[in-house]
Amino acid sequence: MGAAPAENIHSVQINGVDLDINEQGSGAPLLFLHPGHPLGRFAPDEAALAALAKSFRVIAPTHPGFGHADAPDWMTNVDDLAYFYLDLLKALDLQDVVLVGASLGGWIAAEIAVKSTARLSRLVLANPVGIKIGDRETRDFVDIYAIFDKEIAELAYADPSIGTPDIPNSSDETLFHMARSREATARYGWSPFLHNPKLKSRLHRIDIPTLVLFGAADRITREGYCRAYADCIPGARFATMTGAGHFPHKETPNAFAEAVSAFVAGKEKELVS
Repeated sequence: MGAAPAENIHSVQINGVDLDINEQGSGAPLLFLHPGHPLGRFAPDEAALAALAKSFRVIAPTHPGFGHADAPDWMTNVDDLAYFYLDLLKALDLQDVVLVGASLGGWIAAEIAVKSTARLSRLVLANPVGIKIGDRETRDFVDIYAIFDKEIAELAYADPSIGTPDIPNSSDETLFHMARSREATARYGWSPFLHNPKLKSRLHRIDIPTLVLFGAADRITREGYCRAYADCIPGARFATMTGAGHFPHKETPNAFAEAVSAFVAGKEKELVS
């Protein structure tokens, strides 16, 4: 698949912060927030974006610090990112937005929704992180900084070959984004590790239809964790996706887009719970 057309990629400035956006498609606005390490930003030719663009106006930003645009000194955690994206929604005058987030992006999306759903219509969280389910001695998910990227791929994907990095044959641009991804994920989610201790007690504030998706082969997070996440959100639906792990939008992009579209259309009963 070739690179996304140049006209899909543009930059905006929100409160003095540069933000790169991949925008494509038409229809109801859909803000898609990407995961953290090891994927980091969406690829310019991300298949899931093209699949979603068949039904939505897809707005897919690169979080400050992940791409070429630096994060400002004051932007140090997911809470800051959540307020930043609320400012983006206002600046673009978006209404009735379908908010989708994957992994770290799911955490950001949840933080946005507990603050305000005034501009949102539906929420989709794919293999999200961000809350603490177990006791203080129990890990809810794998410490991705304690293992090599090859091991992350083996835990994150149904087909690890998709995510196993080919370092010797990678371009300088690819290596740059890998380094930025690792650095920025630590910036926003290091302490406490990949969660906000207060978020779980705030999830009841989400008052829009919500779908929690779980890639069935995921061993970074577990099904029980994601089901518990859904249980904290009033009326949330839970559905599994076969043939995918922690990043279902990457491994099964068409099925992922179909699941989102079905949920937005009110056909969530067609999803596998």
